[in-house]
Amino acid sequence: MDKKASISNADATLDSLETMVKANLSKIEVALGFIGIFIILVFGKALLKTDMLFFRLVIGTALGYTLTRAYTGFAGSVNRAYNTGSTKLMRTLMLMFFITALSTTAFLISSEDMAMYSLSINPINLGLILGGILFGFGMSFSSCCASGVLTDLVTGLPRAIVTLIFFSLGVFLGFPIQKTATWVTNSWISTPVGETYGGGVFLPDLFKGDGLGGYIGALVLTGIFCGIVVFMSYVYENRRKENGTYIGHPMEKVQDSLQKREHSISKLFSAETYEIIFVKPWTLTQGAVVLTLLFVLLMGVTKSGWGASTPYGMWFGKVLMAFGVSPESLASFSKQSPEFYTVPFFEHGVSVQNFGILVGTAIYLLTAGKFKETFMSEMKITKREVLLYALGGITMGLGTRMANGCNVGALYTPIAQFSLSGWVFLVFMVIGGAIGNTCAKKWRA
Repeated sequence: MDKKASISNADATLDSLETMVKANLSKIEVALGFIGIFIILVFGKALLKTDMLFFRLVIGTALGYTLTRAYTGFAGSVNRAYNTGSTKLMRTLMLMFFITALSTTAFLISSEDMAMYSLSINPINLGLILGGILFGFGMSFSSCCASGVLTDLVTGLPRAIVTLIFFSLGVFLGFPIQKTATWVTNSWISTPVGETYGGGVFLPDLFKGDGLGGYIGALVLTGIFCGIVVFMSYVYENRRKENGTYIGHPMEKVQDSLQKREHSISKLFSAETYEIIFVKPWTLTQGAVVLTLLFVLLMGVTKSGWGASTPYGMWFGKVLMAFGVSPESLASFSKQSPEFYTVPFFEHGVSVQNFGILVGTAIYLLTAGKFKETFMSEMKITKREVLLYALGGITMGLGTRMANGCNVGALYTPIAQFSLSGWVFLVFMVIGGAIGNTCAKKWRA
């Protein structure tokens, strides 16, 4: 056998071994994924103190799974548009906002006591404006938001961990501002229901004469707002195409191609069936529908919406407690109660829900056999990137306290619950995102 043939055979053997190793690793990942599901359902139920905590764990896991499998997130609505020209995610979010608002109407219109719901009707003021700008600015550097940083702990660990640390610091530092600054607490304009929640505009209050408590008018106005954003998104995307700067988002192209491909299930237990059920990415629209269903379920059970960022400040306080800072000192600075910092992690509802988001991300990647490949894809970062991610984290954290929430707490939930503040936040979050992406492009060069 000549030398070339030997080298060729050696290469073929190495390729065969590599394929075998990848196949075995994939099988191990799949097994671990289903073990993870078992642990959540069995041990979560057994170890968590209440059924409500278990519910939040399951919901959080489902949220993380959906966000990851649909390759979607709120931060991408601006970042993708700026970097690729694609506004498909922004348009999809408008669909999700409208159908969620339509769905939550079923709860609110039939409720005899609005006080039973903890609605996110946030004040409209300078804090909301500055908070939206800061949050949009920060998410352009870290490529995530409050819920996205949890999924990114699995898909982009170094970036996410730096962002999370400084995000938590920002939330903690922002607590006293949120509690005491009148430009954050007082609303420039309020309606009757809005006043009961501390100030803000509850859209049904503007249409009380429509025959259904104002909800028809509120839904029409919400639809108009969504339509305006969709129209402007198309205008922006078409302009990018005309200018030759539209490149499209790679994952959106993959999702579209997979959606167009015909899939047939010939056998129930087959590789093709498994791929369709557990591996194939969902489209943005499929993800939006599932997120809507989860939001409605969350609101129906908890009587509140989806929030994520407040626990980050609590977690930062717990770290300080580990270094000897007393809960009383933390409470004095942050204007929270000492109990806010002493409650165990797995007895705090939103913390458990956030933990579920991380777990749900891991479960999808494991059951799809993509965990190692995805986890290792962003392991190397530069010192400059560390600084930029830190900047993104702390500005997002501060922004959430000024705006009384993140992209789920100040945008999605308020819009779904007919608060005008959500739309104001959206406008200034987009402005902040445009500024941030422009700066990020220069500073990363």
